[in-house]
Amino acid sequence: MPVSESQEDNGDNPDIFFEEEDLPYEEDILRNPYNVKCWLRYIEHKKDARKEVINTVYERSLKQLPGSYKLWYNYLKLLRSQIRGKVVTDPAYEEVNSAFERSLVFMHKMPRIWLDYLNFLLGQGKITRTRRSFDRALKALPITQHGRIWPLYLKFVRSHDLPETSVRVYRRYLKLKKEGSEEYINFLVSIDWLDEAAQRLADIINDENFVSVEGKSKHQLWNKLCELIAKNPDKVTSLKVEPIIRQGLKRYTDQIGVLWNSLADYYIRGGHFERARDIYDEAIQTVVTVRDFTQVFDACAQFEKSMIASKMEAMEEEGATDEDDLELEVRLARLESLMDRRPLLLNSVLLRQNPHNVHEWHKRVTLFEGKPREIINTYTEAVQTVDPKIASGKPHTLWVEFAKFYETNDQLEDACVVFEKACQVPYKHVDDLACVWCEWAEMELRHDHSEEALKLMQRVTTPLKRQVGYHDETETVQARVHKSLKVWSLYADLEESFGTFKSCKAVYDKIIDLRIATPQIIINYAMFLEENNYFEEAFKAYEKGISLFKWPNVYDLWNTYLTKFITRYEGSKLERARDLFEQCLENCPAKFAKEIYLLYAKLEMEFGMARHAMAVYDRCTRAVQPEEQYEMFNVYIKKAAEVYGVTHTRTIYEKAIEVLNNDQAREMCLRFADLERKLGEIDRARAVYAHGSQISDPRVAPQYWESWKEFEINHGNEDTVREMLRIKRSVQAKYNTQVNFMSAQMLAAQNKKQDGNALEEGDEMQQLEARARQLAQESLQEKAQAEKKLLFVRSTMAEDDELGDMTKTNNPEAIDIDDDEEGTDEDEEIEEMEVQQQSVPSEVFGGLAGKRKEDEDDDDDDD
Repeated sequence: MPVSESQEDNGDNPDIFFEEEDLPYEEDILRNPYNVKCWLRYIEHKKDARKEVINTVYERSLKQLPGSYKLWYNYLKLLRSQIRGKVVTDPAYEEVNSAFERSLVFMHKMPRIWLDYLNFLLGQGKITRTRRSFDRALKALPITQHGRIWPLYLKFVRSHDLPETSVRVYRRYLKLKKEGSEEYINFLVSIDWLDEAAQRLADIINDENFVSVEGKSKHQLWNKLCELIAKNPDKVTSLKVEPIIRQGLKRYTDQIGVLWNSLADYYIRGGHFERARDIYDEAIQTVVTVRDFTQVFDACAQFEKSMIASKMEAMEEEGATDEDDLELEVRLARLESLMDRRPLLLNSVLLRQNPHNVHEWHKRVTLFEGKPREIINTYTEAVQTVDPKIASGKPHTLWVEFAKFYETNDQLEDACVVFEKACQVPYKHVDDLACVWCEWAEMELRHDHSEEALKLMQRVTTPLKRQVGYHDETETVQARVHKSLKVWSLYADLEESFGTFKSCKAVYDKIIDLRIATPQIIINYAMFLEENNYFEEAFKAYEKGISLFKWPNVYDLWNTYLTKFITRYEGSKLERARDLFEQCLENCPAKFAKEIYLLYAKLEMEFGMARHAMAVYDRCTRAVQPEEQYEMFNVYIKKAAEVYGVTHTRTIYEKAIEVLNNDQAREMCLRFADLERKLGEIDRARAVYAHGSQISDPRVAPQYWESWKEFEINHGNEDTVREMLRIKRSVQAKYNTQVNFMSAQMLAAQNKKQDGNALEEGDEMQQLEARARQLAQESLQEKAQAEKKLLFVRSTMAEDDELGDMTKTNNPEAIDIDDDEEGTDEDEEIEEMEVQQQSVPSEVFGGLAGKRKEDEDDDDDDD
């Protein structure tokens, strides 16, 4: 039964109803009315009671403990939960608001209570009351706690269309937290307060200490400002747009084109079209990169096209008048002129980028084709602008083309003036100045002024009184040009064509004395002397040139000199020719030795002695490069066979087999064996085959063994064939050892690659043994097939007779002896004849006579 008690002395409400289960909690509260835990235990006990009961307990507790944060927080949370789902006009909302206000009397320093209250007010849609509550919260809380209030406050002002209020709130916020400027700017842009946004953006750009929370650089912020003020000229009025963008042009050089376009776009949107054209023209005349030029030019062309289109639309709507037609023609002409000037404008950009680019200056001249005044002005500007020391290209070509322009217009005197000035320019290289002098002389020749050309060459080749080095960079090019080979070469050509023999010879001698001659100069000098029948002088010129150069530069001189000498004297000065060849071959590299030796041997064959020629060929096989030895041995063998006969080539073959590599030596063995076979020396041929077999793997060179097999079939017997097969097996076994090792390695690598795991040692050995057995089986099969094919396996008498018949019938060089002749060699009587010896004159043997005499004396000593 509920019990009603009156406890006015304790301040309790007399209308409170208690249940029996509440008595312990009430007694606990009576004993400890200021203990929060006691009240919390009581509240926990009554959590399932009606809201009036639980609210009464909370109110009693807060009356005793009005400064308890925990009681207020839980009570306010309970009140909000009790009105959840009700409309905001319900009086219960106002009761909760009243509770919040009562709590803030004691909890005004607690940001959590303020946040709950403000969120609760936001849900009710009471704008003014909410705004004032936010202001009260900011006033009540310490500044260190404001950071918890501002995000909610800003969210509140952004959620309502109150731009003036929102801007004022944001301004207060920025005083505390300046890094929120970007958020404020974005908000201003969203509410179309662009003037305020531009001002704030300019402020943070000018602030060196500002750090973007969005990670944007000053460059990106600057681009945003330029875009903002350029696209909204009627809304951004507090800033001077042009100075801002021009400052950006100086500061951000990688965005020149974009900034110029922004400035022009600002004037276009403001209706100042002529000013926009001036901006475009200024931009085109100042940009220094092709990218920026392309951006500005395309924007300018698009602007002109849009102006034409808008004018045509206006004429269609309002009707065209004479003034409108004239204005339209002007706009069309302006666009056409702009497009025609594009190559020239682009060339100007490249020249601004690098004013010392010679190629671009030449290109600019071609753009003015048909306009002589502009061409002259361009050449004049080019030669005045380009610095020869740092020029890109050949700066002297500007002077030369300038002079040629006057020449083509029949102003030869002006061309000479240009050349005269060009010769005084401090070029970087001597060759540039030499080219100018040569072009000047050639211009005089084109107009048949040979005397003037010779005077120019004489003038430029006159040396200074002091000694100057050609490669001395400290001296001017004018002081070193007298040693230029280009100038001297032209001078020599002019003297050959228009001068005397004596003057031309003096020029060539001077070139040699200056030690600037090239092998071609020496050859030209010698040919000039030959044309004038000074052959010995020509040979002296060759010898001078040879003393100046080393191998390989001297090769052409030696080759020409020796050829000319042999053609001139043939065999009349043989010893001198031999001395020249020996002198040439003394230090001759192997790369150039072949031609010299062949020429030497040809001399000996035609005008000298055969044995000397053979000695030259023998030396040649040792002196040439390894890849040329095979060819030289072939030539040597051919010449020896022609001179001494084929029997004398045996030593050459033997030497070639020793020197050449395996493939070439194998070929030599086949040719050597074939030679012996043709000579009837079957045993010698077989020995050659056996020797060559040691370097002939049957798997690599099967044609070698096929040749030997054919030889044995035609000229051998069963024993020789068996010997050949035995040698073949031994050679194959030798190579199989190497092949097995390589195959094992390849097999192991392949298995590892396929499996991806390392194989065990036992598995690898099994695979190697299996592979070895397979190779051995293949070898036995090849042996059986070869023996079966040759029909020499069986040892029966019938097969021997068959083999003998085959050998006899298949021998194309066997001597056919008539069986009908009576008697045998044993029955024939040998008739002895006395051979009479006669003396042969020693002149017949030539140089061999002395050697023969020595051989006879040695025989006598042995007897």
